[in-house]
Amino acid sequence: MTIFDRKNWKVQRKVAVTVLIAALGIVTFFVGTLFAASNNNSANVSPPTSFQDTVPQEPRVIVSLGDLQNTFRGVSQEVLPVVVEINVISVIRQNIPRIQSPWDFFFAPPEGQEYEEREFRRPGLGSGVIVRKDKDRIYVLTNSHVVGDADEISVRLYDQREFPAKIVGKDPRMDLALIEFNTREEIPVANLGDSDSLFVGDWVLAVGNPYGFESTVTAGIISALGRRPEAETNIGRFTDYIQTDAAINPGNSGGALVNLNGEVIGINTWIASQTGGNVGLGFAIPINNAKKAINDFITEGRIAYGWLGVVIEDIRQPSQKSLAEDLRISGKPGALVRNTYKGSPAEKGGILPGDFIISVNNQQVNGSDHLSQIIGTIPPGREVGFRIIRYGSEMELKIKLAEREAEEKLQASTDIWPAISAIPITEEIRKELQLPSDLKGVALVGILNNTAPAVAGLRTGDILLEIGDTPINTVMDFYKALNSSTRRVMFTVYRQGSKIMIGLVK
Repeated sequence: MTIFDRKNWKVQRKVAVTVLIAALGIVTFFVGTLFAASNNNSANVSPPTSFQDTVPQEPRVIVSLGDLQNTFRGVSQEVLPVVVEINVISVIRQNIPRIQSPWDFFFAPPEGQEYEEREFRRPGLGSGVIVRKDKDRIYVLTNSHVVGDADEISVRLYDQREFPAKIVGKDPRMDLALIEFNTREEIPVANLGDSDSLFVGDWVLAVGNPYGFESTVTAGIISALGRRPEAETNIGRFTDYIQTDAAINPGNSGGALVNLNGEVIGINTWIASQTGGNVGLGFAIPINNAKKAINDFITEGRIAYGWLGVVIEDIRQPSQKSLAEDLRISGKPGALVRNTYKGSPAEKGGILPGDFIISVNNQQVNGSDHLSQIIGTIPPGREVGFRIIRYGSEMELKIKLAEREAEEKLQASTDIWPAISAIPITEEIRKELQLPSDLKGVALVGILNNTAPAVAGLRTGDILLEIGDTPINTVMDFYKALNSSTRRVMFTVYRQGSKIMIGLVK
């Protein structure tokens, strides 16, 4: 019978990891041997290089897999006390008809019906991780969607102690929030790890309170790194995510994803599921992304994001192949600048519509979401080096970032230029719009509501023929003419067999 010794579990954990590596090595060896023998019997061809051929193999000691069990036990005992249950109450006030007669419930209310305000208390449940202690202030990290606009928050510890809490700061763009409660009692604090050191296949445990089943631990592996949500979702987009198959369900949000060292390496946040339950697709915010947020919440009460002031787009989809060819950026990673905000750091620093941003401070940009994440993590006011491709040639710019405003304010802004995009005329577009076979130009798309092009009357599907006196045959022509224009820009467009001229002011 194996007896669990908590004092020695860290040593046993290292041995357990050695067991897993050794077992995988044995399996690889036998499979490789059988494969090589089979190939040598059938043909005189050298077998492909195996993993063992390229990585030096160290001697491995085979010990009991029971040590892995002891590792899970030890990690659980260390982490459970630092993961809390968060209970929230949102008070909803509604005006409802005052029932003066029992018949009013069954029939239409009489004219002049009186109303009264009623309060409804809507409960919610989530998880959190104790991340910092400052004298009698205890800070708990969780998800923004867990606390929401709660009127009452309470924190229940693993040992069932319960404390009222309040919000220090929250940010839906990263879906993180920090709450605090006060006590002079002894409170454990989580050990935060390094999420940049993770590899696909690493063992992890998820700790939280799914469906109210408090202090639940599930095990799995890291399934993928650097995951990003779909654009049409409301999931926080200013971070990438760790994907895991450790069971995560409603109530786990805000809980800990930990490694076999007992270190928190992620904050469990969302699941991909058609049923609302676990299907092995759970996602956590990397703890390295959350560390800056913790400091920002404590010092500023909010996360201060850097802001460049551009509307950007990925052009890696097959449908945008002709656009990439037009701009001479085929196969290159980066983000295309469609529009710039007037008066923004981008406009002041010289970034133009049509520029393709390929690196920031020598860090390669892998797409629009990646660029937003990079810029967001740079403190406002800092000068940043950009490398861009403009009209097929690379160049460098230095730009001082500003602080990003609230998302709602940015979405409502109409002070954008040019607030319109162009794409090459494909055969599909020519056929759909019934364009003449010899008509040259570019198709206008992405006209933003309530902006100057929309108010002036430009429409999606208009074919741009000229800017001023310059013929427009490619998207490159479009951006060159647009950016070289003076304050007044005259568009000549083709629409339903007619040519129309529409003027805009930059």
